[in-house]
Amino acid sequence: MNASEHSAASDQSLLQAARRTFEIEGAALAALCGRLDATFVAACRLCLQCQGRIVVTGMGKSGHIAHKIAATLASTGSPAFFLHSAEASHGDLGMLARGDVLLALSNSGETEEVLALLPQIKRMAVPLIALTGNAHSTLATAAHAHLDVAVPQEACPHNLAPTASTTAALVMGDALAVALLQARGFSAEDFAQAHPGGRLGRRLLLRVEDIMRRGDRLPRVRPETPVSEGLLEMTRKGLGLTAVVDAEQHLLGVFTDGDLRRALDRRIDLHATTMREVMTVGGRSIGSHELAAGAAALMQTHRITALLVTDAAQQLIGALNVHDLMQAGVV
Repeated sequence: MNASEHSAASDQSLLQAARRTFEIEGAALAALCGRLDATFVAACRLCLQCQGRIVVTGMGKSGHIAHKIAATLASTGSPAFFLHSAEASHGDLGMLARGDVLLALSNSGETEEVLALLPQIKRMAVPLIALTGNAHSTLATAAHAHLDVAVPQEACPHNLAPTASTTAALVMGDALAVALLQARGFSAEDFAQAHPGGRLGRRLLLRVEDIMRRGDRLPRVRPETPVSEGLLEMTRKGLGLTAVVDAEQHLLGVFTDGDLRRALDRRIDLHATTMREVMTVGGRSIGSHELAAGAAALMQTHRITALLVTDAAQQLIGALNVHDLMQAGVV
């Protein structure tokens, strides 16, 4: 395409092409949803009864989709991995074992490299789930469960490039993974265990006790302490607040920057006034076993930047602020 042809593509024509893609693929997914039936349930049952792993295979664009489906299954409680169809006949078929299930993707259902696996999986008694766009294809008819992902047309204006068909296959794979997730009772905590290095994992695994400040890093004063000394404690510990505790470390109240501003408006004597007179009784606190994400939500709800941490007896055991949450990757 030359420069003049490039310039001929108006902004409107580009937007029209994008909208047409959305319309075609949206219609394909709507039709796909309407075709869900007992065969989908049968595919789910085969996966739930699987004693080994769900091995997902495909070639070309279907291979890319298969790779993603395998990753989604593995991260949502269904052990799975991707097997490249072309590499299978050159040694990788050894990755497949009795007790596994094979999920094979091929839009035509006639992909040679995929069909080459059929004799071996039959000898091994490995159940086959086929995901194709042709219910009468060799792969579909050989399957124990066939998931029909046929689409009326591709989004490509030439009806050639895999677009709507790959979207349909991907969504069917997601539907299978989510159905299995729910059937297995796979929880948000289970998901986090599979993603410990990601931000979501940190949000679901990290608890307040994992990041809170302890011991000498805690700002705390007694109720009879002069406000001037309380300010020094706040400055030394750098949390923007100090706890007010009794002799047994029970939390009586909190003194924050906001309390300081209100006290100064009253023109108090910083040396003669005690913390008991200016503190906020009780104050916001959180338990150490709560999720760090819960602490972040509490700060946001009450528009504060720090929290005290107490035990069941309301004794002060820790503190944290928004910077601690940021460093931990929670916010």
